[in-house]
Amino acid sequence: MSEMRITFLGTGGGMPSKKRNLPAIALRTSNALTILDCGEGTQRQMIYAGLGMKEEIHVFVTHLHGDHVLGIPGLLFTLTMNMRKDDVFVHGPEGISDFLKAVLRPQLGVLGFQVVVDEIEPGDSVRVGNLTVEAFKTDHTHNSQGYVIKEDPRPGRMREDFLEKLGVPRGPLWGMLQRGKTIEFAGRKITPEEALGPPRPGRKVVYTGDTRPSETILEAAEEADVLIHDATFDSRLADKALEEKHSTALEAAKTAAAAQVRRLYLFHISPRYDDTSILLNEAREVFPESYVAEDLESYAVPFR
Repeated sequence: MSEMRITFLGTGGGMPSKKRNLPAIALRTSNALTILDCGEGTQRQMIYAGLGMKEEIHVFVTHLHGDHVLGIPGLLFTLTMNMRKDDVFVHGPEGISDFLKAVLRPQLGVLGFQVVVDEIEPGDSVRVGNLTVEAFKTDHTHNSQGYVIKEDPRPGRMREDFLEKLGVPRGPLWGMLQRGKTIEFAGRKITPEEALGPPRPGRKVVYTGDTRPSETILEAAEEADVLIHDATFDSRLADKALEEKHSTALEAAKTAAAAQVRRLYLFHISPRYDDTSILLNEAREVFPESYVAEDLESYAVPFR
């Protein structure tokens, strides 16, 4: 099975700062590159991060505020300059089609590939290689949404004692069984059901985008390997978070704890925080496996 690697391309919110670009996250597997939101300068961050641009690319937008979408035109024109010919897929809430029509007029340049636009809403899902990406409702704008990225279940572990007792040599025959194929050895058919233990769950990553805490996020994040949650402010600015429909680091941590996730990344950090220790400290009081997402930081999500 493939590596699943998260790379934070931009972790700030509203406006860029010296330390933080605008929101964008890359999730790479062997099948595709999935980009969650696409703030200005995302393509340059991809170059810094050493991410290739040749594989299948899907962009998922949480909502249409400028800091989350204005990097899409730059990314697409950079891909054209790199001679890309394959389609690029853009998924997002109602209005994403109109936005792309406005920013991709021929006067601004001609793309060398098709942009396939898909307006989706909470409950809709998209297949990306061996992943299912499902939208869920968030509380920021009237049509804001987050995404659950879930990997297909992995095959169970090989029953080594069983196969060795039958004399099946390690190698291609074992590989065929693990890929779900029945084999024949010494006149006996051996099925994957006999040779493998129960399927193992795939990995799960949840990204909220901008939002207040909510029951829908709690449900979506249940037992996630990684939760990437809005943590724009610290608790001293809880009233501002409520007014602007963002979350505090403490609120993000409470969601992570209640959902029993394995790791929390605080995201969409206000440019007022040169020192993010206040955010990290208040989150870790509730949920010790909290981290402040940093630009160009990378995390390989471990297998379960």
